[in-house]
Amino acid sequence: MSSRNRKFYLEDIPLDEAWRRFIAAMESSGMWGEFPGEELPLEEALGRVTATPVWAALSSPGYHASAMDGYAVRSDETLGATETSPKRLKIGSYGQARYVDTGDPIPSWADAVIMIENTQYIEENGCEFIEIQASVAPWTAIRPMGEDMVATELVLPASHLLNPVDLGAIAGCGHATVNVRRRPRIAIVPTGTELVTAEKAALSGVKSGDIIEYNSLVLSAQVRQWGGVPTRYPIVADDYERIKKTVLEAAATHDLVLVNAGSSAGSEDFTANIVEKLGTLLVHGVAIRPGHPVILGTVTDRKIPIIGLPGYPVSCALTGEIFVEPLISHWLGLPKMEKPKIKAIMSRKLLSPIGEDEWVRVTVGQVGERTVAAPLSRGAGVITSLVRADGIVRIPRFSEGVDAGHEVIVELYRDPSEIERTIVHIGSHDLCLDLLSQYLAGAGRRFTSANAGSLGGLTALRRGDAHLAGSHLLDPATGEYNISYVKQYLAGVSVVLVTFMHREQGLIVASGNPKGIKGLEDLARDDVRYSNRQRGAGTRILLDYHLNNLGIAPEKVKGYQREEYTHLAVAVAVQSGAADCGLGIAAAAHALDLNFIPFEKERYDLVIPRRHYESDLLAPLLDLIRGPNLRKVVGGLPGYDTTHMGEVVIEL
Repeated sequence: MSSRNRKFYLEDIPLDEAWRRFIAAMESSGMWGEFPGEELPLEEALGRVTATPVWAALSSPGYHASAMDGYAVRSDETLGATETSPKRLKIGSYGQARYVDTGDPIPSWADAVIMIENTQYIEENGCEFIEIQASVAPWTAIRPMGEDMVATELVLPASHLLNPVDLGAIAGCGHATVNVRRRPRIAIVPTGTELVTAEKAALSGVKSGDIIEYNSLVLSAQVRQWGGVPTRYPIVADDYERIKKTVLEAAATHDLVLVNAGSSAGSEDFTANIVEKLGTLLVHGVAIRPGHPVILGTVTDRKIPIIGLPGYPVSCALTGEIFVEPLISHWLGLPKMEKPKIKAIMSRKLLSPIGEDEWVRVTVGQVGERTVAAPLSRGAGVITSLVRADGIVRIPRFSEGVDAGHEVIVELYRDPSEIERTIVHIGSHDLCLDLLSQYLAGAGRRFTSANAGSLGGLTALRRGDAHLAGSHLLDPATGEYNISYVKQYLAGVSVVLVTFMHREQGLIVASGNPKGIKGLEDLARDDVRYSNRQRGAGTRILLDYHLNNLGIAPEKVKGYQREEYTHLAVAVAVQSGAADCGLGIAAAAHALDLNFIPFEKERYDLVIPRRHYESDLLAPLLDLIRGPNLRKVVGGLPGYDTTHMGEVVIEL
């Protein structure tokens, strides 16, 4: 079978073995060494890496220089000067003192400088004098020749990343240029017939089946950040010959070719075929998640390295960090970039596939004495999980996962100081939480939110994993919200319940309500598909309460087992046609131009342990929900009532 038609199967090669094969291939072709240098003017060298050491051509300063404005003197002629017995020194070229500005050469006969403010100028009988009231030691206020750098001294080593002050040091020791390593040239080739550019999408919209291509934008920015020079090629449709031609063109002028998508074992897996046809396929599949279908190889007679990156955006970005960044750093003579690391407690249990290294995105916050990591969505297509992530946790191969409360190492994407000013919310989802995040950013706080449902939020508070939890749990026995649940789940914890807002819950239905849905009783119809919230969500509890009152068994509701974690996700299910309706809030229906059938007005509270309620960290949040600005914005959204926003419901 020809390689053009050959079926390639993914392997489970360990990460270290994949790297071993890749490095061995590059060593054999001479592509594994550090890149040669090129001479650059200093003004163009910021952020570049020195290819050779920088030795001082001149001493700096090149002479004995005055360190301040004053008078150059012989120190021994100042001996004996006191406040009660001052000394006079004659000013002049051949006198006992000569005026010097900061940086002026010191006369050969002088060995000290007296600051001008420590002298008294006197003119007498046509002569000029200074009067001093204290003696000075030899070399006072003098910068000796070579104090900063001495000619032939090492100023900067090779493989040094140049920063602004380095450029000044190079100039100061007599150089106008510096020899820096050539930056790796990286070609980025996006492939896929379904792809459209962001520009086209912004101009004409996106039709069903189209996918906006932004992986090459992310990769290009990553390459530039890591010190390479990226070239983004236009989108190449899923055509074997066109992709092969583009790869050949890219390999002719670049040091590394990145082909995005087409690395799976599917029917249009052209990348593996092309790599084998044009060179050597080294790896097709690595035991990592996300990023399993990565391809490593070399192409053309020059054996240019090529990497096939998965099409899912999270997989693409993370495999870029795993494979592309270390390669660029090696070529530049730099160590692999190391993110700052902290220890944190995992907020909930994570199961991980045995046999694969997994990278999990997390948010991180300091909750009391504990640093807590909350996992984000693990979907390989969820680029926003990388946007929201504070860091990443690596779960090693042959581990079954991480238990809640287990300590993990987090590689941070942010400065550790940002973690200390992060407010952690775990609980019920509401669109207004995004407004909190927006407003708190201006008050010097970060706000992170994990959608775990109302009961999940109370459980997180009990474990000490969050500063607060949003909750809207209806007690069927009393008709009251939240209080009985807080007493049950947070017994013994001093807690303050603060009303965030009241909001309308109801059925979200398709625009025009084509199924003629009128209320919850219609969920028992055979032609109605429902999108549910996850177990423990207040909306799910509300649904179960009313289904029970209506005598409708959950198994009679088509789609009852389909769970979503946010009101917007339910709305999207309805908008896409995957469901005919779902219980949610009015704002979610309005956001996607869907119809809304009001059902019940509920109180949404913020449950806050007292120690956090009284902390400086949460003070801006409480000020915000009790002030006029947020109240006005939330009150202007459909389905919200802010009359009682910021009021304390009860202290327990």
